[in-house]
Amino acid sequence: MANLTDTSAAMRTNPWFCALPAEEQEALMRQSELMTLHPGEYLFRRDDAPIAFYGIQSGRLKAFTLREDGKEAILAVIEAGNWFGQTSLTSGQPRPRDVVALDRSTLFVVGAAAFEALMQSTAFVRAIAGLQSIHMNWLYRMVEDATLHSTRARIARRLLLLASGDVSCEPQCRRELSLSQDTLAMMLGITRQTLALELKTLAEQGAIVLRYGRIEICSKEILSSFQDCV
Repeated sequence: MANLTDTSAAMRTNPWFCALPAEEQEALMRQSELMTLHPGEYLFRRDDAPIAFYGIQSGRLKAFTLREDGKEAILAVIEAGNWFGQTSLTSGQPRPRDVVALDRSTLFVVGAAAFEALMQSTAFVRAIAGLQSIHMNWLYRMVEDATLHSTRARIARRLLLLASGDVSCEPQCRRELSLSQDTLAMMLGITRQTLALELKTLAEQGAIVLRYGRIEICSKEILSSFQDCV
């Protein structure tokens, strides 16, 4: 059983968790058990039965699927502070994608029975509805980016989203993103070569600096100027 003292700074500043009433935060922690995943270890795989609701105390996970050609399509990088897994629990449907640890990660695990007990609280039900809305709005943004924006705009928009924690959508913008160009290309569904050319242009414009295994945002304003390119 976990408690509020087990929460990390990322958890305590997560917009969804912060919005929970104090009683609901405490109840959620009481129903949580801690587990650790090592890099490359799966939390669950596509078509698995839903058995829990999860919160990330530390580390990072990625949600992805394998395309028909065998390549990864990365949907999201899920960072510390985020809670997820409620959709399959509430619908009773199998997991729609794979989730694997990118780093050594510690998670809060709320089993299905404990989650159902929490759902007897109207306040918690409203909170889960809010979390679902956050995730759906994020998904709609991804669809919009893929269908309405140019490749350069999609790259700029995703970098800005990653700077806010990707799924977290935090108000502050971090300067450095720890991800490889291969990972970013798989997120966007474009080739590594296409991404490299576009990133070079963004770098030449002073929006970013490319580092080994990471991307530094030098100017949020310049990067933002590209997000509506058609």
